[in-house]
Amino acid sequence: MKEKRKQLELFLKSSSFYRGIRIGLGIVTPLAILNLLGYSAYAPAVAVGTFLIAPSDIPGSFKRKIYAFIITILLTMLVTTIVLFAKPYLTVLLLVLAVITFGISLLSVYGFRASLVSFSGLLAMVISLAVQKASVSEILTQVALMGIGGIWYLTVAFIFRKLTFIKDQNQLLSDTLLLIGNYLKLRAKLLTQKNKREERLKKTFALQHQINDKHETLREALLAARKKSGRSQVEEKQLLILSSSINIFELIEATHMDYKVIDGIFGEQSTYLKSSQNLSKVMGNHLIRLSELLIQKDTIPDKKPLLIALHDASESISNYTSDVTIPEARDGALLLHNLHDYQEQLLQEIRIIRRIMANVDDESNTNFNSQDAAQFLTMQEYNLNILLQNLNLNSTTMRHSLRLTIAIVFAFLFGTFFEIQNTYWILLTVIVIMRPNFGLTKERSKDRIIGTLVGAVVAVAIVLLTQNLIIYGILAFISLVLSFALTQQNYKFAAALITITIVFVYSFINPNAFEVIQYRVLDTVIGSAIAVAANYLLFPSWEADNLQQVLLTAFKKNRDYLLATQNSYKDFTKNKFAYNLARKEAFLAMSNLNAAFQRLTQDPKSKQKEFQLIYEIVTLHQNMISAIASIGNFVSNHKTTNTSEEFDHLIAQIAITLKNTLDTLSDNQEAKINVEKNIEDSQKKLFANYKELSNLRDRNINRGQTEIDSDTLHGLQEAYLIANNLIWLQTISENLDKAINRYHTSIALN
Repeated sequence: MKEKRKQLELFLKSSSFYRGIRIGLGIVTPLAILNLLGYSAYAPAVAVGTFLIAPSDIPGSFKRKIYAFIITILLTMLVTTIVLFAKPYLTVLLLVLAVITFGISLLSVYGFRASLVSFSGLLAMVISLAVQKASVSEILTQVALMGIGGIWYLTVAFIFRKLTFIKDQNQLLSDTLLLIGNYLKLRAKLLTQKNKREERLKKTFALQHQINDKHETLREALLAARKKSGRSQVEEKQLLILSSSINIFELIEATHMDYKVIDGIFGEQSTYLKSSQNLSKVMGNHLIRLSELLIQKDTIPDKKPLLIALHDASESISNYTSDVTIPEARDGALLLHNLHDYQEQLLQEIRIIRRIMANVDDESNTNFNSQDAAQFLTMQEYNLNILLQNLNLNSTTMRHSLRLTIAIVFAFLFGTFFEIQNTYWILLTVIVIMRPNFGLTKERSKDRIIGTLVGAVVAVAIVLLTQNLIIYGILAFISLVLSFALTQQNYKFAAALITITIVFVYSFINPNAFEVIQYRVLDTVIGSAIAVAANYLLFPSWEADNLQQVLLTAFKKNRDYLLATQNSYKDFTKNKFAYNLARKEAFLAMSNLNAAFQRLTQDPKSKQKEFQLIYEIVTLHQNMISAIASIGNFVSNHKTTNTSEEFDHLIAQIAITLKNTLDTLSDNQEAKINVEKNIEDSQKKLFANYKELSNLRDRNINRGQTEIDSDTLHGLQEAYLIANNLIWLQTISENLDKAINRYHTSIALN
């Protein structure tokens, strides 16, 4: 019960709930004011204008949000004008619906925010079909009032931003820490629980994408919003939390080791890993609690459980060394030491977040100047060439636009032919449900139908209990607010609430609420069926056929990350910024690849061509980025020796293998560079360095020097980590090259 109360409190204090209130008040306020002033005839148009701008109200740079609002207002006004003038002429209207649907849906090539502007334009087109305006003056009045509604919501959004700016950014940070906490706990399970590793690895792909997505939004919201005069104290703290969360994410990636090696070293002695696993779990839970405290007002949790878990993990290394004894225990002990170092760094970043949230003065600062910040932002280009490049059937956006256009025209003709009362509801369902990929369309269709049925049942129950219009109005407002608040978290529940809202709103127009409910359910089922059928039959876009470019980008960014890590090893201070930028780009590319794989799993089984091979490629890519992160993180947090010729040689050969992989994938016919045959010599020399340090340590032990000094330990750790990770990277790159060759052959045959 206590947990449920906490979750309710978190929801009621969340920015999602505030967004629902913002939109709800934005829509209802002009309705109430105009009705009180006796201008009720004008109220619906203003409310529609307000409603149409709401989808563009998403987290991010406020400047970009304002631009999106203005474009949305102008676009919806233009679309409404065209549709209303075309309505009396069926042939012209069909042509207008087709052209508008196709043209506006293509705008999504300019990114997520543009896709929401596009969605508003399509909504305006459908809503216009429900508007009964005949004369020129009536049409122009309708459009003008919609513009006023849009400007009104822009004003509301500006006021709320002034009041809740900190809350919006804290919500993003809270969501990020929650995801990272869950990700850390999931990674911990991979360490010892062998039987479910593949299943859990697939779950990590989804979490990685979500975390990267949050980091991108936070970069835009916090870096793009900087004033020339500098940041406020609150913004500085938020940036520090963001910086620590990025470091934590890299550290978690770096602790993803070669599990075959771990299993080989520890075998049946995996109990020695339990303390490290528990430490990750405790830190994950602590991050989750901190994420809640960014929304709630409560005291920072006690750090004692963290310190106890850290001590236990350290003791476990001593116990392992004592029980197994050196030299047999050396490899395992060094592995545990490296893992422990990562976890100590993780704990340090968590403590930084704790201090920031507790308002403890910290000498840390983000050290971002304007030029640096700009480079960390993923800027969306808006030139015409991007649109022109997508005007071919190889573009998933082009296919989606054609598919949506045909579905809309068919749905309209279907409703007209069968004289369905509210044909626009069918079109609305198609627009809301249909997505570029089949899996998400099918999932949203199922949620939409279930939600509509649930909402209809609830509405029927309420109608049977009372016919009081005041109660209908109150419930309609509450349902409206909650539906917008829950759209991202629970689409099924949001669909139920939207249905309740629509039923009660229509009850003011049509006293026969049961008739409204009946048509609502029927139209939703018809629209969902059209959307799913269109996605499956018309210019289908199966994810297995669209992976090539995503893979190319991922491998290229990984190669850049590898070379940036090599440079940072030589001089980290000089190359720190370039390393961090390459890391960001590699993680973002990893996120996009993982998202593509998730979409692949949602496609019908018959369309998941070469699924196991693609899964192997995605897993190898994941292992590669983790191995690079492991080296990069060690370099950035330890005093290291100079790079050896063997290190540079192996990096060069891995880079060549990746270059050959890229050439294969891009069908580059140029002669491939041969990887040197004597690469084993470099591997042996790297291990010889580690063996030399190990032998020296053994000799010192024999002389009675049982205690190891920190310099010797760090030297052994460095030699062991670099040698093992480079050899792992070489193996991964070779396996990746082979897998891509098989993948390329498969594509050619199909």
